[in-house]
Amino acid sequence: MKKEFVITIDLGGTKILSALINKKKEIVDRVKIPTDSNKGPEFIVECIAKSITELINKSGVSEKKIRALSLGVPGTVNPESGIISVAPNLNIRDFNIKKALQKSFKIPVLLENDVNMAGLGIKIFEYNNKVNNMLVAFVGTGIGGALFFNGNLYRGSSFYAGEIGHMKVNPTGSFSSDNKSLTFENIASRTAIVNSIIKRSEKEETYLKKIIEKEEKIRSKSLLKALQKKDKVVVEEMKKACNTIGTVLGSLTTLLNIDTIILGGGLVEANEDFMVGNIKKSFNGSVLESAGKIINIKATKLGDDAPLYGGLALADEFLPNK
Repeated sequence: MKKEFVITIDLGGTKILSALINKKKEIVDRVKIPTDSNKGPEFIVECIAKSITELINKSGVSEKKIRALSLGVPGTVNPESGIISVAPNLNIRDFNIKKALQKSFKIPVLLENDVNMAGLGIKIFEYNNKVNNMLVAFVGTGIGGALFFNGNLYRGSSFYAGEIGHMKVNPTGSFSSDNKSLTFENIASRTAIVNSIIKRSEKEETYLKKIIEKEEKIRSKSLLKALQKKDKVVVEEMKKACNTIGTVLGSLTTLLNIDTIILGGGLVEANEDFMVGNIKKSFNGSVLESAGKIINIKATKLGDDAPLYGGLALADEFLPNK
C-alpha cells in the first residue's frame, strides 16, 4: 500500500495542533486539542497520541498509508535520538519523546524544533524548495529562529543552532548583573512587551488597563487593538521591541550574509503592518550596508500552518524511500 500522507503535530504549552497532509502539499484534515504542560511529559505524550488517533479516525485514512508522524517541539531537540534536551514552556528536560510516542504507533516518529519545522514549511510552501541562505525568526511568547544555508536546514554541532532568543542583547548601553534580562526574548518577545506595559500601567493610562486589572492575558490581537487606538504606552513599547529585533537581525545579517529573513509568530502575524516597517528601519540602521542591500525581509503568510507543512520536509529527509 502506497504511503501518501504525513501527520504533522505542532506541540504547544496549552494546545496540540495536528494535521494530515497529502503528497500534493494539501492539508486534508486537522485536529486541535488542549493539553497541560504542568502535568508532565507522560501526560503530554498521551495528549499527542489522542490527537493523532482522533485525526486518523476523523479522516478515515488507514495508518498503513501514513509515512510519518512529524512532531514539532518548542525547545532544543535531537532529531536523531528523539530526545528533548530542554523545552521550558512544556516543563520537559532530557526526555525521549520519540521513544515514548513510538509505543502507541507503528508509524515512524520524527522530531524537530518547532521553528525549524516552520522554516521547513516556509521552504516547501512559500519558496517551493528554492531557498538559498535564509533566517526564519518567530516572535511570540518567546523568540526562536531557524537557519538555512545553501538551501539546507542548519541544526548546528549539537542541535542548538537558531536559538536566537537566548542571545545576550544590550539595548540600553549598560550592563546588568541580571543576565536573564539581557536575552533577546526577554527584551523583545510578546511576553517582554506585555510585562513592560503592565509595569507602566501602574503610573500611566493605557487602553489595556481593564484587561490588566482583571488579570487577563494580553494577547497579540489586544496589542493590535491598542495600536489602532494609538495607545501611547503600547506604541512606544512595540517600537522599542521592533528596534531591538531589527538591530539583532541586522547584526546577524552582517555576520552571516544571508539573503532572506522571514518573520513569523503570533505577535508578527497579528501586528504585521506595524512591526515589519519598524523592524526594517532599525535593521537598515544596524546592518553593514553591502550585506543589507541584497536582503529580502517579509512576514510569512502561512501562520499556524507553517510548521504543519514542515512535516513533509522532515519525512523526505529522514524517510526518503518511504
